[in-house]
Amino acid sequence: MSFGSAVFSSGPHRDTARPEEENALFNQLIRASHFLRDLRFRLRHGELSRAPLKMLRFQVVEANLECDWMARAPDPWDTDLPSAIQQRHVSLQALKDALSVRTFLFDAFPAAESAEVRVFRESEDYRREVVISGLLHRNDNSARQVQSIAMRAKVLGFRFRMEGDVLRKI
Repeated sequence: MSFGSAVFSSGPHRDTARPEEENALFNQLIRASHFLRDLRFRLRHGELSRAPLKMLRFQVVEANLECDWMARAPDPWDTDLPSAIQQRHVSLQALKDALSVRTFLFDAFPAAESAEVRVFRESEDYRREVVISGLLHRNDNSARQVQSIAMRAKVLGFRFRMEGDVLRKI
């Protein structure tokens, strides 16, 4: 995961900006850095894959969030397992990560009402393909009693296509 840096100028043009706008921007930057740090620390390893999440894009536009990341690669210890089981583990891990990222997004940005997310994976020809996407809403608590991870993700607004237990390109 790569991080950018922000430089705040103290030049004469700084006096023309409104202090509340500067504070709002600064608060957004702090929240974004906390989100990325927490994501990197808490989701460093998955339950079914030790590979890290790779953040591709994160954007805050007023009360809306946009976030894209790469699904984790299969765990090296799964190489001796049949391919179907490997793909099942990768798909289950991607769904678990999507649910966790949703939680982290709305926890880090209490004013955000919606988040648009996309999860990519690398295809066999080394292209990125979308396997999970969604327009998520903060107050969607309808999935609390749903036990199935796939159904919980669907109820919360994630869109994906599964064949068997394996995520397919949308």
